[in-house]
Amino acid sequence: MCVGYWLWVFWTYSFLGYLLEKGYAAATASPRQTRKCFLLLPLCPVYGLGALAVLALPPGLTGTFWSLALWGALTATAVEYVVHLLYDRLLGVRFWDYSQVRWNLRGRVCLPFTLAWGFLTAAALSPLQALLAPALAAMPPWLTYVLLLVTTADSVVSAALLRQTGDPECLRLGTAA
Repeated sequence: MCVGYWLWVFWTYSFLGYLLEKGYAAATASPRQTRKCFLLLPLCPVYGLGALAVLALPPGLTGTFWSLALWGALTATAVEYVVHLLYDRLLGVRFWDYSQVRWNLRGRVCLPFTLAWGFLTAAALSPLQALLAPALAAMPPWLTYVLLLVTTADSVVSAALLRQTGDPECLRLGTAA
């Protein structure tokens, strides 16, 4: 597959992750439905990166439901930890903090969400990827370039805003913090 295809995989899972975050916040009646995303666009890159990492696992590790659950959980959690660390070190912000959740590691990852990533990976990734792959492979190159430019511009603006303010709330356009 070409680079354009993998960009679409990243964008698609980043958008689905954004929707998952919004759904989770609504389902748990979170009093502060804060953004846990790096971009102004409705994309959560940690989900896109996690999906890419899991899809890159060798087929021998992901052959059964339980194997995919285990390796998907470990891979997604490793991505979540590294992304959190990079956001913290490079931008000076923390989009999520699991320090109040039992069995957490420096507030960056926690066992309950690791188990959730494993279940979601095993239950949804293969059928969802099979459904999405033909459509993502058919995306025209010109649209890929346009979205790449928009995402790159958003990344630059978001990073500048975050470095300047040190507050993820600066990415909430048009809503009260």
